[in-house]
Formats: sequence, C-alpha cells, structure tokens
Amino acid sequence: MRICLIYDCLFPWTVGGAERRMRVLAEALAQHGHDVTYLTRRQWPPDEPPDLPGVRVIAVSRDEPLYGPDGNRTIGEPVRFGAGVLKHLLDHGKDYDVVHTVAFPFFSLLAAGAARRRGGYRILSDWYEVWSPEYWKQYVGGPQAIVARTIQRACARVRQDAFVFSRLHAERLIAEGLKGEPTVLWGEWARSDDPDGVPEPHAPSPATQQVVFAGRHIAEKQAPLAVEAIARAAARVPGLTGVILGDGPQRPDVLQTIDRLQAHDVVSAPGFVNADVLAATMRGALCLLAPTRREGYGLVVIEAAALGVPVVVAAGADNAAVELVDDGVNGFVCHDDSVDALADALVRVHEAGPALRRSTAAWYAAHVKRVAEQDPLRRILAAYDTR
Repeated sequence: MRICLIYDCLFPWTVGGAERRMRVLAEALAQHGHDVTYLTRRQWPPDEPPDLPGVRVIAVSRDEPLYGPDGNRTIGEPVRFGAGVLKHLLDHGKDYDVVHTVAFPFFSLLAAGAARRRGGYRILSDWYEVWSPEYWKQYVGGPQAIVARTIQRACARVRQDAFVFSRLHAERLIAEGLKGEPTVLWGEWARSDDPDGVPEPHAPSPATQQVVFAGRHIAEKQAPLAVEAIARAAARVPGLTGVILGDGPQRPDVLQTIDRLQAHDVVSAPGFVNADVLAATMRGALCLLAPTRREGYGLVVIEAAALGVPVVVAAGADNAAVELVDDGVNGFVCHDDSVDALADALVRVHEAGPALRRSTAAWYAAHVKRVAEQDPLRRILAAYDTR
C-alpha cells in the first residue's frame, strides 16, 4: 500500500508524543512492506537529512519556529506548511492510496481534503485534541478565536477516518460535525519497542523522596505551579524534594518561583535532559506531578505507570489525562489545580508508600492487556484497507 504520513514535526528534531508516534508508525509501516512517504517541514541541517529506514522524508516547507515568544503556536508556519502539503498532493496525490495526517495544525488536513478529488486517496487523521470555544478564547482571544474555531470545525467535517486518544476528545469531535464515529486508541504507540502500543512494564523500583515534573514549560503545563506545590508539600514531609525537567517559554518563571520561595534546597530545575536521564530519574521518583490544564492524551502518565510510578493530575475541562488515572490506584486526581490540592495529593502519595507503587504496576498490567486486545497497529491498517 502507498501511504503518505503528514506532520510538520519529525522526531527527534522536534520532541513530543505525537512526533514519536508518527515516526514509529512510518518505520513500522515500512517494515511491513508498505511504500511510505513522510511530509514535514525542514528541521535539519542541509547536509544531514533524515535517515528513516524505508521511508522517504520530504520537506514541503521551510525551517522556522513553531512557537512565538508567548509560547503559542505561530500562524504563518502552519499556513506555509499547509500550502506545501497542498502543492505536493496536487502534484503527487495519485501516488498514494492513503493520506494519514495529524489534524493539528489544521491546514494540512484541509489541504488533504482539497486535493483528494484529484488524488483519489483515503484520508485518516489523528486528533489529539479538540479545543472548546472557551479554550480558544483563552488561547488567542477575540475574533481570532472565532476564526480558529471555524477552521477546527471545517477540519472535523472533512470526510475522514479519525483516531482519537481519549473519550473527551471523541465526544468533542462528534460535536464539531465529524461524520461517523472516531476510533479511540488506548495506546498512543510511540516507541519502536512496544508493538502493542505501550512501553514495556517494569517492576517498581524503591521510591526516593523526589517528585518529578517532566514536560515543556508552557502555560498549560503549569511548571511554576509544580514548584509551589512541591515546596508546600515539602514543608509537611521531611526530606521531600522535587525536580522540574524540561524547557520552554516559562522556564524563567520556574526559576523565579524557586527564588521567590527560597526553595533551592528543595526544588531543582536542570532544564532539558536526554531520554536516559529522564528514565533514570522517573524510575526512582516518589511520583510524577502533572498539573497540566490541557492534555489530549497523557503519554507521560503511561510512561510513569510503566515504571510503577504513581501520578498526580488535576481535574479540568480540557485535561484528558485524568482518564488514565484511577484515583487511589495509580495516583490521585485533584479536584482542582490549586497549590493546596496538589500538595495534599503529594502528601497522600508519600503516606500510601510502596502499596501505591504495587497497585500502579497492577493498573499498568491491566492497561497493557487492554491495549494488546485492541492492537492499535492492526486497527490503523484495517482503516487503511477499508473501501
């Protein structure tokens, strides 16, 4: 089968769950004997092109930042990428049986829909999130929010087979006008060594007293709030510490919060670390603290649970990661994202001790079984073959 994958990001030049999933999907499809092309924007030095076994990588737009100074996605980059996708599919759409794109940032999906009549291919899409009108107002505000919501709705109404990764966004996508039912994939399938869609389970390591935050430092992830919660909990649990991993526009706020609270002995913020350091740090963590306000899936929750590490999340209208935490089983779901609520949950993790790590490992074993029964790769290939 001739398959075109589309995303303006490519791992490891851009790091994230969707980036990893699309790269692994490309390589797995090639290993299964399919003819695979990956359309993206240029992210690499001219003399060091990507080398994905069996996959043609084609840059259809220039190298430019995804995010502006405010931490939000820029407008120009996705428009230019969408234009590049449209030109490629108008010229080469007949070369593909299937076009599979990440829905956001929308213009590539619109381009695939616009060029389909000439190309005759099937369209599949990955919807990590469907934003509410309230969130669009918060993100861009004013008339721009109305325009963005209109574009999102137009994308939902493109004839497509849609994949989502949570019940929350399945319901929202249908409400936006998707024809038919989206397929909910319980495994994000973002590693080359986990063909069932999830990381390999590990026996829990003994816990340290260290709480870990790991993620991009953007407003939605609330890294400065994590600093405050850890410091508040440390005042109640002798020896409790925390580490804030990652980088992004809010890193200065993280460092300023540590300074303001005089918490240098309690909370460290080393910045971005490589995968080996992240895994080693996570393995011994007391818990993962993920106070994000917005999440389409929550891969980091799954990665923590695979190590038997419980997770603290905060309930919120746009946070689908709460679907991956059974309160008191593999972590705790806070009723809100206040400092007190998060600190209370960290204390509860400490008090629960090794029993919570054992129940987290048991929860993860059940999750692995559920994903294996669904077989995400099989579901994707079945959607490709549907006529």
